[in-house]
Amino acid sequence: MSSTAVRHLTVLGEFKPFGLIAEALDGKPADDVPDKYDYFLFDPDTVRDRDETDDHDVLSSAFSDRCDHELFIRGNRIIWSTGPRVCKRFTLPSPVIKACWCRLGDMTKASLCVLQTACLTICNTSGEVVSIPVSEAITSIWPLPFGLLLQQAAQPSSTTYVPSLSSSPLFGESPSMSSVRRGVLHNRKEAGVSPQHNFSFASGIDHAVKEETSSMSSHLILQDPLEELQLAYIEERGKLNIMKEFDENTIWTSDRVPLMASYNTGKMQHSVWVAETNNLNLDLASANLVDAVPNGIIAKHCSFRRIWQGKGAKTAASKVFLATDDDAAPIICFLHQEQKKLLSVRLQSVEINNELLFDIKPDMSWSIPAVAAVPVIVTRPRATVGLLPYSDMLILAPENAILLYSGKQCLCRYMLPSSLSKDRFSHSMEFPETSVSQGLKIVGLTDAVEGRINVTVNNGQIYRCVLRRSPTSSLANDCITAMAEGLSSSFYSHFLSLLWKDGDSAYLSEADSSVHSEWDSFRSIIMEMCQSTATSKMVSNPVPQSSWEFLISSKFHDNFCKNNFIAQNSSVMSLDVRRLDASRLSTNSNQRIEKTFHSELLMESLHCLHAVYESLKLNNLRKRDLELLGSLLCYIAKFLGEEGYVDHYIRDFPGLSRSVGICEISFSKKSPPSLFRWLENCLLYGHDSANTNDLPPLICEEGKSVVNWARKIALFYSLLTGAKQIGKKLSSGIYCNIATGSYCTNEELTVLAMVGEKFGLQQLDSLPSGMSLPLRHALAKCRESPPTGWPAAAYVLLGREDLALSCLAQTCNSKDLETETNVNFISMSAPYMLHLHPVTIPSAVSDTNGLDNTKFEDTDSIDGSTTDGMEHIFNSSTQLRYGRDLRLNEVRRLLCSARPVAIQTSVNPSASDQDLQQAQLWHLAQRTTALPLGRGAFTLATIYTLLTEAFVVPKIVLAGRLPAQQNATVNLDPNVRNVEEIKTWPEFHNAVAAGLRLAPLQGKMSKTWIKYNKPEEPNAIHAGLLFALGLHGYLRVLNITDIFQYFRQEHDITSLGLMLGLAATYRGTMQPEISKCLFVHIPARYPSSFPELELPTLLQSAALMSVGLLYEGSAHAQTMQILLGEIGRRTAGDNVLEREGYAVSAGFSLGLLALGRGEDALGFMETLVDKLFHYIGGKEGRNQDRSISSTLSVDDNRAAAQMMEGTAVNVDVTAPGATIALALMFLRTESQAIVSKLSIPRTQFELQYVRPDFIMLRVIARNLIMWSRIHPSQDWVQSQIPDIIKNGVKFLGDDTNDIDEMDAESFVQAYVNIVAGACISLGLRFAGTKDGHAQELLSNYAVYFLNEIKPVSATSGNLPKGLSRYVDRGTLEICLHLIVLSLCVVMAGSGHLQTFKLLRFLRSRNSADGQVNYGVQMAVSLAIGFLFLGGGMQTFSTSNSSVAALLITLYPRLPTGPNDNRCHFQAFRHFYVLATEARWIQTVDVDTGLPVYAPLEVTVRETEHYAETSFCEVTPCLLPERAILKTLRICGPRYWPQVIDLVPEDKPWWTSGDKSSPFNSGVLYIKRKVGACSYIDDPVGCQSLLSRAMHKVFGLTTLKGPSPSSSGQNGPGSVTVDQLVGTFSSDPSLIAFAQLCCDPSWKSRSDIDFQEFCLQVLFECVSKDRPALLQVYLSLYTTMGSMAGQVTSDTVVLCDSLSVSNLKLALAYNEALLSGRLTSSRGGIVQSNFVACLRKQVEALLDCSQDLKDDFCNYMYSGKWPNVEESQGNKRSILLSWYLQWFCVPSPSAVKTAVDKVMPKLKSSSSLVPFLRLLFPKAHVNAITEIDKLFSSTDGR
Repeated sequence: MSSTAVRHLTVLGEFKPFGLIAEALDGKPADDVPDKYDYFLFDPDTVRDRDETDDHDVLSSAFSDRCDHELFIRGNRIIWSTGPRVCKRFTLPSPVIKACWCRLGDMTKASLCVLQTACLTICNTSGEVVSIPVSEAITSIWPLPFGLLLQQAAQPSSTTYVPSLSSSPLFGESPSMSSVRRGVLHNRKEAGVSPQHNFSFASGIDHAVKEETSSMSSHLILQDPLEELQLAYIEERGKLNIMKEFDENTIWTSDRVPLMASYNTGKMQHSVWVAETNNLNLDLASANLVDAVPNGIIAKHCSFRRIWQGKGAKTAASKVFLATDDDAAPIICFLHQEQKKLLSVRLQSVEINNELLFDIKPDMSWSIPAVAAVPVIVTRPRATVGLLPYSDMLILAPENAILLYSGKQCLCRYMLPSSLSKDRFSHSMEFPETSVSQGLKIVGLTDAVEGRINVTVNNGQIYRCVLRRSPTSSLANDCITAMAEGLSSSFYSHFLSLLWKDGDSAYLSEADSSVHSEWDSFRSIIMEMCQSTATSKMVSNPVPQSSWEFLISSKFHDNFCKNNFIAQNSSVMSLDVRRLDASRLSTNSNQRIEKTFHSELLMESLHCLHAVYESLKLNNLRKRDLELLGSLLCYIAKFLGEEGYVDHYIRDFPGLSRSVGICEISFSKKSPPSLFRWLENCLLYGHDSANTNDLPPLICEEGKSVVNWARKIALFYSLLTGAKQIGKKLSSGIYCNIATGSYCTNEELTVLAMVGEKFGLQQLDSLPSGMSLPLRHALAKCRESPPTGWPAAAYVLLGREDLALSCLAQTCNSKDLETETNVNFISMSAPYMLHLHPVTIPSAVSDTNGLDNTKFEDTDSIDGSTTDGMEHIFNSSTQLRYGRDLRLNEVRRLLCSARPVAIQTSVNPSASDQDLQQAQLWHLAQRTTALPLGRGAFTLATIYTLLTEAFVVPKIVLAGRLPAQQNATVNLDPNVRNVEEIKTWPEFHNAVAAGLRLAPLQGKMSKTWIKYNKPEEPNAIHAGLLFALGLHGYLRVLNITDIFQYFRQEHDITSLGLMLGLAATYRGTMQPEISKCLFVHIPARYPSSFPELELPTLLQSAALMSVGLLYEGSAHAQTMQILLGEIGRRTAGDNVLEREGYAVSAGFSLGLLALGRGEDALGFMETLVDKLFHYIGGKEGRNQDRSISSTLSVDDNRAAAQMMEGTAVNVDVTAPGATIALALMFLRTESQAIVSKLSIPRTQFELQYVRPDFIMLRVIARNLIMWSRIHPSQDWVQSQIPDIIKNGVKFLGDDTNDIDEMDAESFVQAYVNIVAGACISLGLRFAGTKDGHAQELLSNYAVYFLNEIKPVSATSGNLPKGLSRYVDRGTLEICLHLIVLSLCVVMAGSGHLQTFKLLRFLRSRNSADGQVNYGVQMAVSLAIGFLFLGGGMQTFSTSNSSVAALLITLYPRLPTGPNDNRCHFQAFRHFYVLATEARWIQTVDVDTGLPVYAPLEVTVRETEHYAETSFCEVTPCLLPERAILKTLRICGPRYWPQVIDLVPEDKPWWTSGDKSSPFNSGVLYIKRKVGACSYIDDPVGCQSLLSRAMHKVFGLTTLKGPSPSSSGQNGPGSVTVDQLVGTFSSDPSLIAFAQLCCDPSWKSRSDIDFQEFCLQVLFECVSKDRPALLQVYLSLYTTMGSMAGQVTSDTVVLCDSLSVSNLKLALAYNEALLSGRLTSSRGGIVQSNFVACLRKQVEALLDCSQDLKDDFCNYMYSGKWPNVEESQGNKRSILLSWYLQWFCVPSPSAVKTAVDKVMPKLKSSSSLVPFLRLLFPKAHVNAITEIDKLFSSTDGR
């Protein structure tokens, strides 16, 4: 070992598991905690998200001292820690057998899998836990790349094991098992994990497992936490057998590659297996397998194929791990401690169809003496071998020496430091004072993580050591990595031996080496390689050893090389020639250097390091590294005689001509690759014309991290200039990673590539400014209208955070959104641009804006703080919607029932006044008790409940106050009125209204919260809450037990509210459990033997309606027969007054059941329709008493209860329900047959026969059936009225009219009911559409009826007058309010002002106006609520179910009092909730997070009534229905355009949280353009005249003005640059620069031109919204200024010519724009005249001075550079390098060779220019001309 280098380990400290410290900090452990513990350390990458790829450009990601992660296990507790911090603690129900990390299924993050007795627990990093019961025979678990491997021991034959959560009937399922399954499925739903292979093995193998235990598998696979355990198979000779090798004990698996190692105790052999998951396409081997697994059962399987076995080991290997051979082949290592050896087996991997196949060939194994071994990552820390890191082996030899191996090669020996004293470590560590090198021996190596290990010494102490400190020199790291990735294995092994050798110059030999010493160490190793090459002997005319060598040493070969040098220079010799040419020609062809091992190593090293050099050129931050590397490379190239390389480096850094010198002896004249040249040619001539030889070969190789930066830039330029993608590579061979998304242009493809490569704005700023221009151009071009469906990161890169947040909101919940935003966008967005954050729209809970003008303050109220249930309605959104008007305040005042009502009385009341007050209070109480219905609609889903708060219901106050008497309170006299009786149902409605406010967060309601609010004694308030929650669909949280607990209370109102709520929640599902609950409350359905229960009729009516909702649209035959019978049945009990309400409920229920199904529902429909027409009566009737003979036999158990009066059906009771049933059954069916039977009376006889209110129902029914014919015009309404009625009412006011008074009354009764019915039909047809024609028509009819009651305004038109003479006022009031209600249904949610004024007038009418009862007040209340539905954020739908729900709400029989439920149950009036849709949309400024106004262009599709139409709205607004909505577009000049294309579908609007929704809960994120104010700050746009304002500021701040005092900066109203920029832009960089421009020290500068330029650039950046151009403009300007200053003065600022290359790229970009190679609708991102100006200035600087001509002449003749030692020599050499780079001057040797070839063939007077232009097409004509002058004059001389 004497020849092996010796190094010292760096000791980090004494090791102690951090879990012990964490336990100590937690306090005293429990008594039952075992003493034994276990731990293991692991790499942070183990638990990293698999989508997070390391960015190799960031050195810290590969070289930082990352903390080791530790998993500490004691008993049933696990502590996961990172360094000195606890990440998570897991406490499990039983002791842990084994734990490991594994990635299961499609989960991107690793899960912790913990094996316990009979249980496998899987915990993910976010805290979700899934427990899976497993067999007690499972002894161990092991991670694989695709799942978890479970090994089980052999079981006794008496027991069988089902390897899954089997639901097979053969095995049954225990209650605990089913609860586990439910919990698992629930977790899956919440976690959003989608199984890929969801199939069951259990069902297929039940019989085999039952009968024969021999087919049991010894190994099982779990691929997903929620799938069945799968059997493992062995693949032998192409056939599959179930793996039954119980002696094959797994001893190791890899979680990166599918490999497993096992030890067979019986055969005493080790095996290596490859695991494969494939479809079952192999032959089934044994009969057992065929029996066990029938065909078609298994979709995929996991099989193991043995690739190696080794015998002779008596015990299993104590450790197995993967390492890497010196040629990058993976090796698997077995440590046999009893034999004290490490057996290494070499793997062979072949990639076929993107899959790695492993195999092992014989004689590919070797042994190394060892007692301990661990894999470490030391020699190639950033290199990878496929999915594996490049791992070395650290071995503890039997003689207690630690040796570092790379494959078979021993690199060095490690020792502990000579002493370990206390002062070297933290005070908490205890170390022996004495020298340890004498007495301590190393006895163990464990816990290796990357380059860190635990070293155990013989006194029992453990030290944490590091093999090499993370290097601080990024340049040295890059160079070593480049050689690791670029050199062949034999060369790199030699380099490693030099790198790790013993001695002073050894790389990182000392722990405290500095950055410079690291680079110096590396440089010295390269120099040593050069010296080794120099010692190679020089041979003169050696004897050729082969025919090939004879050929290449011949004179013919020499002449061939000379004559073809020009061609070789332009196209570079082919790869074959370079490989096979074994000699380098020297100037003296009689000698050559023998091509030795060292010279080839040095040549390959030059190529690798040159790739690093070219890559570093593309990074502004690595310029110093570039210069150091250039110096070293110039030395290597000079030594190798690479003239082209030497010239390349000196042109970049002219100072190298002095420090290194020029190449005097040239062995090769090939031109080195040049990335700048390649990028420039791409822009000028296109990708296909760029010479691929200008690309360093290392860039084109996949997985080379060190040149990743250069590869990305080359990739972007390639795509931008038209390169085609071939698989994962481009045609040039560059590997590409392009994000998913559609694209049409090269620019869009380039942006997707930038996203795929995680190349963001921060990286863009690191590029040289000229180089970044084409990429910024691509971003600018795509910014205006990027394609939809791009990843959110792409939009952030474009500066379209509005689209990014909208994109994210569709795919993430709020928690994921925040994580995604904060983590993944950092790579795309520069730190100073990272203003992206989740936008939360202020809700009622969180909105604390002080809205003074919306503060509700009733000046006459006693207590202004009383809760009225509407205090939350004011927030920033509603303020934006209604501006400064007080509409919402007025609505709140009108619907408030929690304050005493003002009563107008005299100042000195008398006794009669008190009676008057009580009368007024009673009339006002009718209005107050009706308000909750409207308030529920107004506050619908406007508040987010907190599950820790109690349910608050505002009070209903029936008292009054006397403003004339200092607001004295007057209560209703309980002796006169029964106050409590009239408050029962209003309390219910009040609770429903309060419950409807709730919009639980994320659509979830807690059962615990419902129970928390359940009172001890049932009451109407809790019943109302249950009903409201059911209408919202939140009662699914109640199970059948909870429901039963409510019903057993026998509280009618609670039962009623619960039934209706459950039916609304489970609407259309036919849920059996709910169905049973409902039918129990319909006594008519009891069996005859069942005792008859006395249930209230209301409860039965509610049950019937609930059945209809539950079975909605099902057309369930038996239930339809039942409901048909119930229409004609007398209710149980004596309450005959509610018979009609019961029949109407049955009719609605029957209609819902067959909603819109018409005659296609079932075969018996015709019979059913006939029965319904019998119930309606009509022309078929023969009885003048409006009852007909009935021969119907209803098949039911209680026929005696049928509603018969003798043998007649009471049509008065049955007709409304039957009419409604027919209307809903045939909704939109356009059935002419049904409509013809539902006729409107056309004769006086028929008018006498049909009740007028039934005529209204028939009109509604006819129009619902003939849906498409409803038209919002007066002509259509008139067409509904039969001629006899038209003629009858036409001349009512005419004295000559001879119509009989009775006939006139019947005509008018029919007329008003028909008109009202037509208006209700219009309301349903255009519900929620805000249709202007419908609104105008309904308003006109409302005013018409109002005038007929009491003239209030002049009306025009030909409508009949004087109706009130022939019809009672009550009928007119009802018709009026039904029309108004229909009007508000059309205008729902709009807050239409004209309509609101009408409603306010109607509400203000008092009892003196007569007939203002509870029913019409309820209608007004509902109408106000509808008009401001959900605070203006909800509206109605016109789907079938919505129309049915609205019809139930609008049923045209208004109650007479709060307790009147005779004709229609008042609770049904809340069913409008089922018809609502949140089609509200508001725009949020993504930069400020505030709601803003924005113009929105809405396009609706073509329908049968109108063509495709576009109209403009201003957000916030309500959108049209989904069935017609086609396109939304943010328009207007102030915001970036955004288009949302939708597919019109006849589906309900998207619900909150729906991931397919294009709107994030009604939020559209938009981004304001710079230079425009928001519409709130600047409604008319007068402040957005940016250019005028900026020029005004420039005029004020210019320093060229007549006098500084004229600037007026201190005057009132003056504006400064920073204030103006801050007004129009929120970009931090622009604001900071503007503040700099206003700084006094800035203004005192003398360079006025530069200050003017800065102001102009600032204006350019602000006006065009391109803040990044600030850096580009300033960089180009200052570069040009530095160059000019350097030419005119003696100071040297720029020591290189890289800035010239950068300027040339800017020019090439401009040329590409002008030539059309790059396209842009708005021109280039930098002004073309600015770039042209740069060109002129550079050419003016390089206009040949005499010194430059002389220097150029010397350079072309001899290749010599100006003597730097001379005065001005350094400056002249830099100027020469600029000239050569700017004009693309070829190397002197190339020019000489060309001239030598051309000159003999030219006449003396001919010019060389044409020929030189042909030979050097890229060289500038100025340079060609100078060369021509030079050689022509020489020839003349």
